[in-house]
Amino acid sequence: MALEVGIVGLPNIGKSTLFSALTKVQAEAANYPFCTIDPNIGIVQLRDPRMIRLTELVTPDRIVPATLQVVDIAGLVKGASQGEGLGNKFLSHIRQVHAVAHVVRCFEDPNVVHVDGKIDPVGDVEVIQTELILSDLEQTERKIERLSRQLKSDRSLAAQMIVFERLRDYLGEGKFARRMEFSDDDKALVAELNLLTMKPYLYIANISEDGLKNPEVHLQQLNKLAAEEGVEVIPICAQVEAELAEMEDEESDLFMEELGIDSSGLDRLTHSGYRMLDQITYFTAGKQEVRAWEIRKGTTAPEAAGKIHTDFEKGFIRAEVFHFDDIDRLGSESSVKEAGKWRLEGRDYVVQDGDIMHFRFNV
Repeated sequence: MALEVGIVGLPNIGKSTLFSALTKVQAEAANYPFCTIDPNIGIVQLRDPRMIRLTELVTPDRIVPATLQVVDIAGLVKGASQGEGLGNKFLSHIRQVHAVAHVVRCFEDPNVVHVDGKIDPVGDVEVIQTELILSDLEQTERKIERLSRQLKSDRSLAAQMIVFERLRDYLGEGKFARRMEFSDDDKALVAELNLLTMKPYLYIANISEDGLKNPEVHLQQLNKLAAEEGVEVIPICAQVEAELAEMEDEESDLFMEELGIDSSGLDRLTHSGYRMLDQITYFTAGKQEVRAWEIRKGTTAPEAAGKIHTDFEKGFIRAEVFHFDDIDRLGSESSVKEAGKWRLEGRDYVVQDGDIMHFRFNV
């Protein structure tokens, strides 16, 4: 399953422009609220220099990079959790994503209206956060209502009721659920609600082109807020990203160098998403195919094999493993073996980022 990131924010902040640039899927963008009704979904291939190098060394028939799925929902407004601007419908579109990217407008442009008439990053953040919290509060209250009915015939559910009542009170104080302390069992219990405020979260600051070199006051305000929350901010100029999306790799590299940025917004969003979700990449490499596989940090060899096919996990015997760094340095799999860097690993082996693996299994 691809890493999924949901993009949220107010109307007219550049979300759809940014989405189109990142995914190269054309999303409707206009200078008025609610031009986007259905969610835009784009799947993008992740740029990983290791894949390029493996392709040079192995010369496979095809390559299959890791992917990122981006879900862009319509702009939210105050009252969205109660249905303002069709907000309830929009919020439901991102309950299944793995992480949330909150786009915040940090640029001045008299030609692009702001839904509240002024540029105020901190105020914009408060509006969106309040709606996410209220939506989760409604989900939690529904769960409590169901438990109340069930408790009449099953008193063993009393412990669950305590957990969800604590959660309701915490959300009622205007706090994100992910900042609440849970035991592992309680966290698993709450996970069934797919709470928006339980998901890993970051800010994308949509800045002007000038702001790429000289951080402007609006970005500084957002950075201050994010530091207090312990949340990452990725400054991106949506218009620049739109231009980069139209260029070939070599041309885009030169353009980024002129602008003084060392990576595209997509690359920065991807790397941040991986960090937030504790994701790593392992590879399978052969003449037929070089493929990247996304897994969670701490995954064992049999579980990693299961990403390819459930039979690989069920019948796992052992894994042949070497690291990308070794084949990159030595130039071939045979040279890796000769250098003693190729090894066999069993069921308890924890896969490392950059491992290249071949699985032995029996079904």
